[in-house]
Amino acid sequence: MNRKLGTNGPLVSAIGLGCMGMSGAYGESDEKEAIATIERALEQGHNVLDTADYYGAGHNEELISKAISGKRDKAFLSVKTGQLYTPGPNGAMGPGPVSGHPNYLRNAVFYSLRRLKTDYIDLYTPARVDPAIPIEETVGALADLAQKGVIRYIGLSEASADSIRKAATVHAITALQIEYSLWSRDIEAQIMPTIRELGIGLVAYAPLSRGFLSGEIRTPDDLKDSRVNMPRYQGENFYKNLELVETIKRLAIEKSCTASQLAIAWVLAQGDDIITIPGSKRINHLEENIASKNVKLTQVDLQRIEEIMPAGVVSGTRYPERYMNALNR
Repeated sequence: MNRKLGTNGPLVSAIGLGCMGMSGAYGESDEKEAIATIERALEQGHNVLDTADYYGAGHNEELISKAISGKRDKAFLSVKTGQLYTPGPNGAMGPGPVSGHPNYLRNAVFYSLRRLKTDYIDLYTPARVDPAIPIEETVGALADLAQKGVIRYIGLSEASADSIRKAATVHAITALQIEYSLWSRDIEAQIMPTIRELGIGLVAYAPLSRGFLSGEIRTPDDLKDSRVNMPRYQGENFYKNLELVETIKRLAIEKSCTASQLAIAWVLAQGDDIITIPGSKRINHLEENIASKNVKLTQVDLQRIEEIMPAGVVSGTRYPERYMNALNR
C-alpha cells in the first residue's frame, strides 16, 4: 500500500518504520535485530524510515546507514533535527530548547549526511518550531538546502496552523509530522483542515500511543523506560486508559486482527493523505504493523469506534506538562 505524501510529494509506503526505539528510547535494543528489522521493512516495500539526529546522539542514523548500505535507493529517509538536549538529574540527558536557526540547520544536515553515509536526505524536518526564530527564516534555510539538492522535501513537526501557513509562503511543505492516534486527535480541529487546504501530507507518529494501544502493557510495572514519566501511564490515568484498551481489544477480535492493527488501520482510514510510522525494533512487531494494511474498516466500523472512543476520551496528556509548551506553536 503506497500513498502520495502531499499534493506534490513522492509516492511512499503508507506504513513506515519509526526507528527511535532502536537507540534506547524505550529500553534496551539489540543492534543486530534492529538492522534486520529495517532490512525486512525495505524488503517488504515499506520504505519510510523515520529518524532524528538526536536519537541516541546520532547512533540511530549510524545504525540506519548500516541497514541501507547498498540499497539506499529503496529507502525514503525522513530526518528530524533541532531538538537540543541538556543535562538532567543524576547525569541523565533530557530534551532542552529547540533550534530553528538557519546556521544550526545548515550545520546539522551535513552531520546527518555523514552519519547516514548518503549525499541527500529525502524529507528533512525541524522537530519543533523555534519560538525565537521566525518560521519563515527556518524554512528559507531549508529551501536553500533543497535547491542545492542536499534535501529533497521539507517537512514540519508539531507546528500550529498559523506557523504552517507562514512556512508555506516561503516554500512548499511536503509533510507535517505530528502525533495522531485514537488517543491523540487534537489536530482534527484546526491543523488537519489547514494542511489539507495547503496540500500537505500527514505523517502520523505514535499511532499506538507509544505501545499502550497494543494491549501488551498490563501494569505500570511493565514499563522500565521514559514512558513512566508520561501522564497517560501514571496513577489513575493508567487504569482508566487500560479499560479503553480492553475495549479496543474486543473490537479487534471481531475484526480478526490485533489491537495494534486496529489502531493503525483507524489512522489510515482517516484519509488517503495520511501515512503512519509506528515504531518497532523487532521483526515480529514490524510484520504485525505491516499487516494492518489488510484490515478494512467500514463506515459502520468507524462510526462504532467513534461512539465507543470519541476524541478526548483518553486520560492524561501525551507528554509531561513541561514539554507540552513546545507543541502547537
